[in-house]
Amino acid sequence: MRLSPWAALALGLLFLSLAQANFAPHFFDNGVGSTNGNMALFSLPEDTPVGSHVYTLNGTDPEGDPVSYHISFDPSARSVFSVDPAFGNITLVEELDREREDEIEAIISISDGLNLDTPAGSSIFKVRAVDKDTGSGGSVTYFLQNLHPSKFAVDRHSGVLRLQAGATLDYEKSRTHFITVVAKDGGGRLRGADVVFSATATVTVNVEDVQDTAPVFVGTPYYGYVYEDTLPGSEVLTVVAMDGDRGNPNRVLYSLVNGSEGAFEINETSGAIFLTQSPAQLQREMYELHVQVTEISSAGSPAAQAMVPVTIRIVDLNNHPPTFYGESGPQNRFELSMYEHPPQGEILRGLKITVNDSDQGANAKFNLRLVGPGGIFRVVPQTVLNEAQVTIIVENSAAIDFEKYKVLAFKLLAVEVNTPEKFSSTADVVIQLQDTNDNDPKFTSHYYIARIPENAPGSTNVVAVTAVDPDTGPWGEVKYSIYGTEADLFLIHSSTGLIYTQPWASLDAEATSRYNFYVKAEDMEGRYSLAEVCVTVLDVNDHYPQFGKSIQEKTMVLGTPVRIEAIDQDAEEPNNLVDYSITHAEPANVFDIDAHTGEIRLKNSISSLDVLHNITPSGEDCTWSLEVQAKDRGSPSFSTTALLKIDITDTETLSRDPMAAFLIQTKDNPMKAVGVLAGIMAIVVAITILISTATFWRNKKSNKVLPVRRVIRKRPSPAPHAVRVEWLKSRKAKAATKFMLKEDPPNESDDSHGPVSSLPPRAPALPPPPSVAPDTGAAHWTVPTVSGSLVPQQPQQSPPEPKASGSPIRSTLVSELKQKFEKKSRDNKAYF
Repeated sequence: MRLSPWAALALGLLFLSLAQANFAPHFFDNGVGSTNGNMALFSLPEDTPVGSHVYTLNGTDPEGDPVSYHISFDPSARSVFSVDPAFGNITLVEELDREREDEIEAIISISDGLNLDTPAGSSIFKVRAVDKDTGSGGSVTYFLQNLHPSKFAVDRHSGVLRLQAGATLDYEKSRTHFITVVAKDGGGRLRGADVVFSATATVTVNVEDVQDTAPVFVGTPYYGYVYEDTLPGSEVLTVVAMDGDRGNPNRVLYSLVNGSEGAFEINETSGAIFLTQSPAQLQREMYELHVQVTEISSAGSPAAQAMVPVTIRIVDLNNHPPTFYGESGPQNRFELSMYEHPPQGEILRGLKITVNDSDQGANAKFNLRLVGPGGIFRVVPQTVLNEAQVTIIVENSAAIDFEKYKVLAFKLLAVEVNTPEKFSSTADVVIQLQDTNDNDPKFTSHYYIARIPENAPGSTNVVAVTAVDPDTGPWGEVKYSIYGTEADLFLIHSSTGLIYTQPWASLDAEATSRYNFYVKAEDMEGRYSLAEVCVTVLDVNDHYPQFGKSIQEKTMVLGTPVRIEAIDQDAEEPNNLVDYSITHAEPANVFDIDAHTGEIRLKNSISSLDVLHNITPSGEDCTWSLEVQAKDRGSPSFSTTALLKIDITDTETLSRDPMAAFLIQTKDNPMKAVGVLAGIMAIVVAITILISTATFWRNKKSNKVLPVRRVIRKRPSPAPHAVRVEWLKSRKAKAATKFMLKEDPPNESDDSHGPVSSLPPRAPALPPPPSVAPDTGAAHWTVPTVSGSLVPQQPQQSPPEPKASGSPIRSTLVSELKQKFEKKSRDNKAYF
């Protein structure tokens, strides 16, 4: 059946009864939209609730026999519907989803319950299909649609269904056969195209079981045993048989055919075999009985039969199982108290166990084993004949642990080896363990981390450590101690493990931000373990930002910022992060400062010195004093203010005087000037060495012996150096007009200086280059210096400024460098 929620559903189904005079039941037809009949032309909305009654199958049997209804699905498909077999009510049992599945295939059937066996070649049923077309389009042919070889065949023209020759139906192998019959018309043209129509029907063949199989014994082969204490009338064993025809089985009866010699009887209905004589009267060691089972037909006459042999052995009685004995007789429980972790291989001497089997020979042979936690103990001997002393030996000392097991319980098992009965007996072995100090105290962690603020007072709790000793009594008591090179500021409570600071302890995150030390947990016998403790001192904002010494004076080139810096000695952020601001400046619209970097710039509106002069209060001086503030980001926040002096020049002035540019660049870093001077001296010395070396090797290679002579050449006096000391004077229009350089009087005995002129004194000339003549003496070099003092300039005494004078701010820069050198010399800092 193909079922679509919105499409038509059609299924042709025929039911076959194998009785020759019995016709198959059939469904009633239904029309479009009908919910009663054969479920053809049936559709269902996808939103129908699960559990709804959606259809009723309805049919009849020609003979008036009661019918039953069935529905089945392909094993790989969902079972969407269920049916009431008696009333044919179809119920929806799973949700419908048209987008997932728009068609559902199902097979519905109707049966009158009659099943008959059919010989090969017999006609089973005639299938008939009607085509209302005429001509070749109305002719119908039939064939089977089976994927596998079938036991059935259909006549192409008549539709008669037959059992194929040589084929048989076997109820025990397959109780139902499903046959799909396809009917096709002769074909024709429809709307200009060749069309062949077909229809299918499913025939269900139910096979009825018949009496064609002999009875079958179950549980063969059969063995029985008779012992010396077996009483007459006792059951030895029971045989079981059943009819091989399972569909409608006959009842069976049992009987002894031969071999009993009057010593045994069998119950004809139950199959139980009984002993009729005393074992002492039996003359043979083994009896081979033949038991026959006979089917009784429904008419009460005997039918098929089957026979089975039964072997009964008369054996020496094995009526004594192994038995355990203690000092006072039979005993099934043995107890022992011992300390944990005994030596490997030690015998449990507190156990006195004997095992005995009173039977003789093979009946008295048995095995011993321990049942319980494996690998801890072993028992010897493992095989016993009649009687033995039982010894239990320690196999795994580490597993005998009081902390794991307070009590070890085993079962000592004795099982016979060669007897059919496998008689056995057990005895309980219970070992009470006693504790020893076999465990070290263990910390709950190998590493403890704690944090404490640096302003915490003395005796502040830091962290509690915990160690556990699983031993009992005094062995489980733990004492704590602390040690390590960084543990001086801390104490530990010996019983609780609480670590706290010394009463006098004063923590400082800037001095030491972390302390590492060890704690020790020790029991009364000295067993111990260690753990490491790391205490981090949390920073507290307790330092003010501090400006460096170089902040007092700065020189700014127009367009280039100057930077101030303050250091906060706090250990962590945000306590050591500093923001900068200008707290006071007159006028206030000249400078901007970067709050994070400390860079000070002129306002964007100030693009030249002329603009700066216009807003300068005096109208002349380009030296500014600012009050700057450095403020940290801690809570609470601390701040520091400083007075900053800034001299301002421009790049045009620096380009006219490289020396002034260099002095400005090295103003805040005197070491840079010293480094440049040292580099120049090193180059001169290197050149001198190279020249002297070349001259020496040239004279050495000469083959002539020259007279010793000394050539003295008079070197002309060097031209005056272009650098004049005029640059030490200041120009009135610049910021350095308040100071001038007062020169020391020249040495009158030095003719090289010439007469004193009205011009400012020249800077000392550089020394002459070394002579190329061989000379073993080293040349004496001197570094030119300018000595003088700084005094306030008197405006009325200022001589007229020459045209070739240097930069107007040189005297200020020289003064600043000199002050820095002198100050660093006083501070004993080796800059040279």
